[in-house]
Amino acid sequence: MTEAATAGGWATEMVEFASDGFTIRAFLAKPLRGPSAAPAVLVIHEWWGLNDHIKDIARRFAAAGYVALAPDLYSRQGYKVTANPAEAGALMDALSSQAALRDLNAATAYLKAQPFVDAWRLGVLGFCMGGTLTLTQAAHNSDLKAAVAFYGKVPPIETFRYLLCPVLYHHGAKDTWVTRQEVERLQHGLKNHGKPGLVYTYPEADHAFFNDTRPEVYRAGDAKLAWDRTLQFLTRHLS
Repeated sequence: MTEAATAGGWATEMVEFASDGFTIRAFLAKPLRGPSAAPAVLVIHEWWGLNDHIKDIARRFAAAGYVALAPDLYSRQGYKVTANPAEAGALMDALSSQAALRDLNAATAYLKAQPFVDAWRLGVLGFCMGGTLTLTQAAHNSDLKAAVAFYGKVPPIETFRYLLCPVLYHHGAKDTWVTRQEVERLQHGLKNHGKPGLVYTYPEADHAFFNDTRPEVYRAGDAKLAWDRTLQFLTRHLS
């Protein structure tokens, strides 16, 4: 089923593509106006699954002129979505990092094949678990020209030797899941290996400060600032 919003100038639909013999579902949002081939962004969900919050972010990208594809990385587990932290943790623990990497590569290939996508202007963005996978993608997928990670776990410092695109990282200073030491490791990794990247810390923000469906942690001002910085970064690297 296709959802259209002519006033907003975008349309959405659920799509499917194959990966390792599995059917991967994804939420696709695209602008209805603008260039015939637009830049595109992979949107990687949190441990909750492909929920309405992630779909809303994809719509926001479409309204800003980007094609956005949010793949369901729990497709191999039955397309699960949850609001229960225990179930979310179990789903994340059961997610094979190698399978996720292959599914994200398949999602990139799907985007590149669409006639309304400029295959030379692809980026990736993710939140929490998706932020971690974003940093992994930035070191593995040469099709991606920019990566934006919101409060994802930081890989070992040597990983940054292999970065293939610029990175933007958003961190809440009160986050107890992603520590200050990890963010410092990210900064050192970028500097030591001469890789382009920006790290922004939001002093009063906690983990998931961008998620407006979680009033206990959402910070509207910081979220807006992070969104504006994200669009500026993507414009710079996907233009």
